[in-house]
Amino acid sequence: MNFIKAGTDSQGHSIELFYQDLGQGNPVVLIHGWPLDSQSWEHQLLELPQQGLRVIAYDRRGFGKSSKPWDGYDYDTFADDLKAVLDELDLQNVTLVGFSMGGGEIARYMSRHNGARVAKVAFVSAVTPFMLKTDDNPSGVDKSTFDEMIEGVKKDRAEFLADFGKKFFGVGLLDHSVSQATLDWTQSIALQATPKATVDCIYAFASTDFRQDLASVKVPALIIHGTSDKIVPIETGGEQTAQLLPQAQYLEYDGAPHGLNVTEKDRLNQDLLAFIGQPVNVTTASSAY
Repeated sequence: MNFIKAGTDSQGHSIELFYQDLGQGNPVVLIHGWPLDSQSWEHQLLELPQQGLRVIAYDRRGFGKSSKPWDGYDYDTFADDLKAVLDELDLQNVTLVGFSMGGGEIARYMSRHNGARVAKVAFVSAVTPFMLKTDDNPSGVDKSTFDEMIEGVKKDRAEFLADFGKKFFGVGLLDHSVSQATLDWTQSIALQATPKATVDCIYAFASTDFRQDLASVKVPALIIHGTSDKIVPIETGGEQTAQLLPQAQYLEYDGAPHGLNVTEKDRLNQDLLAFIGQPVNVTTASSAY
């Protein structure tokens, strides 16, 4: 398996990040959301490398196959981990794609590391610019919502994640946007994370203000958000990010839930390819038969 060393924890133990590295061409780095890992990019990892791109997806510390330290679950550290990935693989002309809390990694990386090696950025269902409702952020989410999430994880993480998965994909009595098998699969991914990482990341994406970080984004940007997102409401995420990045391309997916990288996978793949500037080879998938 592939691992990248990303410094050490507070006890001096090495932090190793698991990653997948598929295809050849201009590099695209996929940064996953909470509470999942790089496996959640399945539909992008299947399609984008077929279209002449080198696609790298890694597990955030505390999640998946990466090291699981006790602490270090803050966005400065996450941005440094992203830098370790780009530096170790010596990637240039990179397109960063951040889903949900992964959008925060992009924003903090661009300010903390001056956007080194990055050519384009894409925010998908992202937590940027600031999730928490405050006096100067009235479109944010009330603190009680995050408190309830933390309480739910601590009380019965498995049950909480099962319920969260339905909300994540917009599954209801009349809306079966994904199968029960997909819900079970994503829950199994989420349970690979440690409880500590799961809780600490709620604090991180709820309370970190990325408004100043976004001011450092000087490269072409794409913002994609679903209008029916119940995890990061579009009024909190996509709309506010677009206001702070007025030169960005902003796409609203009508009726799409938070997990649109699964429910709207074909559209997302096409929009990412168009943004990256990659011609689509429609015969690639069938040419092997």
